[in-house]
Amino acid sequence: MKSTFFGLEIARRGLMTQQTALQTVSHNIANANTPGYSRQRVNFVQTEPYPAASLNRPQIPGQMGTGVEAGSIERVRDHFLDVQYRGENNKLGYWQTKQEALKKMEEIMNEPSESGLSQTMDLFWQSLQDLAVNPMNPGARSVVRQRGIAVAETFNYLSSSLNGVRQDLKNEIEVTEKQINSLLQQIHQINNQISDVEPHGYLPNDLYDERDRLLDELSQLVNIQVTYKKNDGNSKAIAEGKAIVKLVTDGMPGATLVDALGYNKVTINFSGSSDTVNEISVGSTVIRADNFTYSGKLRGLIDSYGFEDGSGNVKGIYPNMLAELDSLAYTFAVRFNEQHEDGKSPNVIDGTSTSVPPFFKDKENGTIDGTTPKEGFARRMAIADEILADLNNIANADASNPVHGDAQNIIKLANIIVSEKLNYRTYPSTFKDYYESVIGDMAVQSQEAVRLSSNSNVLREAVEQRRMSMSSVSLDEEMTNMIQFQHAYNAAARMITLQDELLDRIINGMGTVGR
Repeated sequence: MKSTFFGLEIARRGLMTQQTALQTVSHNIANANTPGYSRQRVNFVQTEPYPAASLNRPQIPGQMGTGVEAGSIERVRDHFLDVQYRGENNKLGYWQTKQEALKKMEEIMNEPSESGLSQTMDLFWQSLQDLAVNPMNPGARSVVRQRGIAVAETFNYLSSSLNGVRQDLKNEIEVTEKQINSLLQQIHQINNQISDVEPHGYLPNDLYDERDRLLDELSQLVNIQVTYKKNDGNSKAIAEGKAIVKLVTDGMPGATLVDALGYNKVTINFSGSSDTVNEISVGSTVIRADNFTYSGKLRGLIDSYGFEDGSGNVKGIYPNMLAELDSLAYTFAVRFNEQHEDGKSPNVIDGTSTSVPPFFKDKENGTIDGTTPKEGFARRMAIADEILADLNNIANADASNPVHGDAQNIIKLANIIVSEKLNYRTYPSTFKDYYESVIGDMAVQSQEAVRLSSNSNVLREAVEQRRMSMSSVSLDEEMTNMIQFQHAYNAAARMITLQDELLDRIINGMGTVGR
């Protein structure tokens, strides 16, 4: 037999459930502008009907409903969109980093312009042409010396500036390393908090949101794969459990960053000899830099700063450009010195000096010869002390015609800049043509980085828009829900009033008929 208070209990359940829904709406509205927040909803569940199936069930026409309850409060989120977002976010982190590195390089190289290396070499060549017209003119000789100083200083400036940015990239790698480890630690701590709540049958939605926000941030730094491990106890079927985070390379999961028990610290190891990234350690797992084929900001920084491959060769955007500058400066200086020393200077012709000095020198190692290290030469290039001391040490005459008015050696020196092919870093070419190819390669890389960065940003924003349309708080929708639940709450309250009137008639009015 049904209880006298059966209807009152149904109304009470409806009242409490609608109140829970209104409180959830209030929570959504309060967090409308909270970063990473996903709107929440109450899952209404019918309570068990009366009577339950049994042998001694009352003989009534059928089961009757007993009301409603809040089965769970879950957040509205599509994990598939999260995977898509993190994939595009990862690509964007990589290409944005390369774009920024190449942009800084373009600003330093400053080509084409009136102050770049190309223009400086053109002015040096022009000064040699002017000297060839009047080989004994002190003013023309002084201009050649000053233009030569400008060439050396331009190489010094470019090399020092690129090394300065490269040092900034190293600092940024170290900052990114700390940022990754901080995120891993926070994700691990949230995993622990979630594992304390879920076994009691609750859904820690706000902790889920914070963890997803951290995973989104981590995905821009390194490529990750996220899986989940259920917690024991009385966890709900829709509980997410602990997040297991792994690095991903070539579409396959690799080293584990966060597992059910803790997290593995990421360490970037630099090589002392070449000052490049040598290895990346993830806990006890060591990954060689050239095998660290993950995308993301960290990979972009390593590609820009430089790393060692399996053979010990240095690769990277900035090491490659520095090597090109060193090759240009060294090859040109060696050949220019050879031709200069093959000629005759006024001091040699007059007998004041017995030999022609080199035109360029190495600031740290002195004379440029076969033992002079090529690496870093662009930073060390300078004019020889003898040229700085005496303009008459500039060799203008050919050895076969040692007279003051001869300019054959000056013409040969000028041809080294514009027409003579030398073995630079990768193939024989004139100085101007090879330098233009180096600048062209840089421009193509920069253009590609800009294009792919823009594409990645568009794709990420498209996924983010779809994700926001599902998970973000819409104030209009929440206001609609608020009105809906408020009316239901009012109706449930009216049912309680009605049941109270019925019970009042039974309790206080029964047996008073006829009065």
